[in-house]
Amino acid sequence: MRLLIFDAFVFIFNSLEAPQLGNHMAFVAKKIFLTKGVGKHRERLSSFELALRNAGIAACNIVRVSSIFPPHCKLISRSEGLKHIKAGQVAFTVISENQTREPHRLIAAGVGLALPADKSMFGYLSEHHSFGESEEIAGEYTEELAAEMLATTLNVEFDPDLSWDEKKEVYRISNKIVRTMNITQSAVGDKRGLWTTVLAAAILIGEDD
Repeated sequence: MRLLIFDAFVFIFNSLEAPQLGNHMAFVAKKIFLTKGVGKHRERLSSFELALRNAGIAACNIVRVSSIFPPHCKLISRSEGLKHIKAGQVAFTVISENQTREPHRLIAAGVGLALPADKSMFGYLSEHHSFGESEEIAGEYTEELAAEMLATTLNVEFDPDLSWDEKKEVYRISNKIVRTMNITQSAVGDKRGLWTTVLAAAILIGEDD
């Protein structure tokens, strides 16, 4: 008897709910914006919360995703992107973070972006965090990661031993990669031993957000 009731419940659930679940699983971002932040506190979690606040996304329920920039998606400014954020909203996010409580230790976290010239193709987002790297060095490395992933997808030939500047010239000449960039946050560990958190993020926005 219990088995029959369970089977009936499963049938009703699949009949009524499956299409709705399918729609949610088909989410494809229409817009993306980049943001970053830093926070310091005696508690590790609180330092992360303060970094989220500094980035403007603390009110979101963040869901981490990996690294595809969808076809026909528009990159918008942080100020415009934050207008789409609602308190309690589930925000699909490519996020990189780093933390330390070691005084004077340099940390960085970045998200890189590489976009193809053909907007019907997808691009790449990359994450990188490091110790002892300046914001510029960590940012360039993050950007290079995204560009290399896109280049291999587009069959752009390059020597992996080239410098980043040399690779950028190869990509430019290929006419297949139209834009690369990064957003990176660095900080030095608090001298009093407070937890220091840095983060960088790409927030994916749906059509109705």
